[in-house]
Amino acid sequence: MAEPATTARPSTRVERRRDRRKAEIVRTATELLSEHGYQGMNLEDVAERTDIAKATLYHYFSGKDELVAAVIEALTVDVNRRLEQELDKVGDRSHLEQIRTLIREQIRILTDTAPEVATLFSWPTTWPDSFQDTIKESRRRHDAIFRRVVEAGLAAGEFDCPNPDVALQCLHGVLNQSSLWIRPSLPPEKKAELWEAVVDTAARMFSLEGARR
Repeated sequence: MAEPATTARPSTRVERRRDRRKAEIVRTATELLSEHGYQGMNLEDVAERTDIAKATLYHYFSGKDELVAAVIEALTVDVNRRLEQELDKVGDRSHLEQIRTLIREQIRILTDTAPEVATLFSWPTTWPDSFQDTIKESRRRHDAIFRRVVEAGLAAGEFDCPNPDVALQCLHGVLNQSSLWIRPSLPPEKKAELWEAVVDTAARMFSLEGARR
């Protein structure tokens, strides 16, 4: 006979308060990393901006590197969640429409809803060697969402790109580059126009026929 399901213990008010404070610290660290990079971010500034004592930070994170790792993980989870949500909306449509949806949402994230992602991931030139594997793993998880759609499109005969690895590398390059010239400060109408232009162009790397819809 199967064992009865274990009911998760509900969190206490103290645990919920701790989780909220921890999330606030991560958000603050994200802002500082985006503004100053890894070398320019320090725990003193995190503590000051969060209005807590520096010593209190050590109740949540053992040091700067653990906090930075938490920032990278939080951003990775959030970006991938947004992509998966948009993909779910078009799951019954063509693979071409699915890849266009992913491209569009990624551009929106980088240039509008979460520009800090572009700052921290698109051109990570200041990460120390100790974070290279962490960044690489984050990129792998992100790429897997796009790769899943591309491989399905190829299997269905819908995509005609001769080398999907090259096409995906080129796609990520286009997306990263777009964050440099589609500025968050642009008028919404102009941003939307540029988003669609990038979507139309990038989609052609996977299927020339019908790339523009």
